[in-house]
Parts: sequence; structure tokens; C-alpha cells
Amino acid sequence: MKGLVTKSTGSWYDVLADDGSVYQCRIKGKFRTRDIKTTNPVAVGDRVTIALEPEQSTAVITQLHDRENYMIRKSVNLSKQAQIIAANIDQALLVVTLASPFTSLGFIDRFLVTAEAYAIPAGLIFNKLDLFSAEGLEVLHEYEAIYSNIGYSCYETSALEGTNLDIVKQVLKDKTTLISGHSGVGKSTLINALNPAAGQRTADISDWSDKGRHTTTFAEMIPLPFGGQLIDTPGIRELGIIDIEQQELGHFFPEMRELMNDCRFNDCRHINEPGCAVLAALEEGAIAPSRYESYLSIYHKHDTRG
Repeated sequence: MKGLVTKSTGSWYDVLADDGSVYQCRIKGKFRTRDIKTTNPVAVGDRVTIALEPEQSTAVITQLHDRENYMIRKSVNLSKQAQIIAANIDQALLVVTLASPFTSLGFIDRFLVTAEAYAIPAGLIFNKLDLFSAEGLEVLHEYEAIYSNIGYSCYETSALEGTNLDIVKQVLKDKTTLISGHSGVGKSTLINALNPAAGQRTADISDWSDKGRHTTTFAEMIPLPFGGQLIDTPGIRELGIIDIEQQELGHFFPEMRELMNDCRFNDCRHINEPGCAVLAALEEGAIAPSRYESYLSIYHKHDTRG
């Protein structure tokens, strides 16, 4: 039988078979190690073939079908391995908060660069609008301007109060969407507001660290009552970039991609070369300094925290 992976707990997977049944599945032994360089050879969103185990209610995943796309990150504790966050998605949305906890511009940029590298449309949801002071709203609008000016959609929400959820529903309708972000940004609260039947666990922010507590411990596909589905993943503390070469990095910054053909040298690194159109645009204020700092950070393979 063929089916869709809807949940991954590490060793077991829920697969929605084409006949509408859901089977708990494990990976066939040889499949686990064959040409697989990721910590999770199968991810939520994958299409697979399964075989029922004799005289049991469980099944075995025997084949992974070709992916249309996927989002990937470097594994935090395993320097040479990567983790596939989700597969076969129509778009990726990052939930961002500017306090409790703080989402840095560097982290946002790493997420967007990864989405660009795998040709996945991406956008930003600025959540916890109910917590913003007047000064906070000014910072929020500065953040939004950085990204809306280069073509990324930005949405302001309060999952707690339901603010602008109708707009988000239209964005999500009839699409498979990866929703990601740090722990504590309100992702689970947002999902519960979009689908009250989801029953996602929520928790308060840790007082001593202002970091979110992990309430999602595994990746799961959640159907939306108005059409489409969300792929919810555990909160990401770090987002390591993988499989992007230094010479191609600029292509994944839209504002730099537009200018690269105007550089004097074809192999311009956009760091200190004469006649660099990117550096000229940075000097003129046409490229946000924070975006260029993210470019340098990724280029030089600095800390993944952003």
C-alpha cells in the first residue's frame, strides 16, 4: 500500500494509507542505512509504500518515494548529519516573537535562506501582538519593513486573542504548510486557534531563561477544518545551514540575487571586491545591514544561533 507519513516520533511513524486507514509503521532494517545521510530517513509529508506485518496491526515502510522538496537543517549535536524538518510542502511559515522569547534577525534569515535554497515559498507570522507596547510596535514595523521590502509576506497575529486569524486561514487554505519557530513563540496556541480539535499542548515561558519550553516533541501533520494541513515541528533553538556552497549563497538572498549580474567580477563574493553592486547597494541603504550581516555569518559558517 501507498500512504502519507503524518507523524514521526523517531522510531515509529503514522502513515495515512490511500484507503483511509492509519498504520503505525517502522522502517525496514536495510532501508535505515542505505545511502541516507540524515538523522531521519523518513519525514512527515513523505509519500511511502508500506507492507503489513504478518499477524500484527503494524506495518513496515519498504519504500520512500521521490520528494518534490524538503526543508533541512544541520543537526545540532551531529556535525556531519542533517535533519529533514518536513517534505513535500507548498510553503513554510516562521512564527516570530520579539519578546518572550526573542527571535533574532539572524535566525529569521537562516530560515528564509533555507527555504530559498529548496525553492519553498516562505513568510513570517509575527505573533503575540497583544503584548506589544507602542515602542514595541515601532520595532515590529521596522522588522516587517526589512522583509516585506524584499518580497516576503508578513502577518501580525495574536493567537491568544484571535487577531488576524482569518487572514492566516486564507494563506493556509488548501495548502500543506510547514509551521516552525522557537519554542515559546505561540505556535501550539496558534494551531489550536486554527483547529480547536488539534489539542496541542501549550506551556508558559521559562522565567529564568525567557526561553520557551518544548511542548511539541515530535513532528505531526494536522488537518485544517477549512482545507489544507499544517506540519508542526518541535521548537527549533538553532538552525544550522547545510548543503549551501559559499559561492551560491548570495542567490538565496533575493535583494542580492537581483544585483549580482551587475558586479564587476563574475566570481564576486560580495565581501571586499571592487565594483561590487551588492556592497554599493549596502552603502546606499538599499540592502538592510542586518541582512548583509546574516550573509557574512552564514558565509563564514559562524554560530547557528543567528
